[in-house]
Amino acid sequence: MKPENPLHLLSQKCTTGCPIIDRVLSGGIPCNSITELVGESGCGKTQLCLQLLLSAQLPISHGGLRASSLFIHSEFPFPLRRLKQLSLSFCSSHPHLLPSQDPCDFIFVRAVQSAEELLVLFDRIDALLTCPPSKLPVKLIVIDSIAALFRSEFENTPADLKRRSSLFFRISGKLKLQAKRFGLSVVVTNQVVDVMGSDGINGLRVGNLSSLYSSGRRVCPALGLAWANCVNSRLFLSRNDEIVSKDSGLVDGGDGGTDVVRTRKLQVVFAPHLPEAACNLLQILSTAKISRLTVALYSTD
Repeated sequence: MKPENPLHLLSQKCTTGCPIIDRVLSGGIPCNSITELVGESGCGKTQLCLQLLLSAQLPISHGGLRASSLFIHSEFPFPLRRLKQLSLSFCSSHPHLLPSQDPCDFIFVRAVQSAEELLVLFDRIDALLTCPPSKLPVKLIVIDSIAALFRSEFENTPADLKRRSSLFFRISGKLKLQAKRFGLSVVVTNQVVDVMGSDGINGLRVGNLSSLYSSGRRVCPALGLAWANCVNSRLFLSRNDEIVSKDSGLVDGGDGGTDVVRTRKLQVVFAPHLPEAACNLLQILSTAKISRLTVALYSTD
């Protein structure tokens, strides 16, 4: 691969569908690289990925890629019902920008259960990228999640750790090659583990690792330092639920009782093209019913 000056590279980006998140990411998820989305279960990783599958179909002038997407999932079952709900909302929000077909027709889904199966799949992905089955080219690949492929197959032995690291580099190398060759935006999700003891992973600091907290616990991305070196950008999604009184003034209504204020935070851990930044999203869950969704509070950059 020919060396290039990164300062001279212009990368197309895919909008996330949220202006606040797009502002933190300087326009969205970049093409020609791997973006990792890290977070605990229930923090919104898959939700954001499903939104990206739809946003990629938007015209380039509206922040999309005018493209189809490939969703590779290792977490079961595939959230088809949620995707259809998002698709209906997406169509109503962009009635004049999308083709007459169902947006789900431009999303290709494949399940994998092991890292070896994913590597075998890459050869078929090359054919899909070269000759897409729809009129829109495939420009977005999402893998949800990479950690699930390594959850139980490997032991904590030198031989298994070496084999696992080798698979990391083979998978990421193939993804980076495809991203560069076809101008793809590649998104992978990862899980977190609790941090016990000293700062960092085995004393090593990866990005702003010391500030990663979710649900009141200090956490770090799964798969360790070897995988951290395989991705170009890492974004961290965290959650925090707080029970507040309606009399506190933080939520509408002062007739007593309590609500759950659920905060989601998106944080840039490291990225070659982004400064350290974060944004908070607020959701109020009423004790009587779920109120209308997400209100952006602020972004810091």
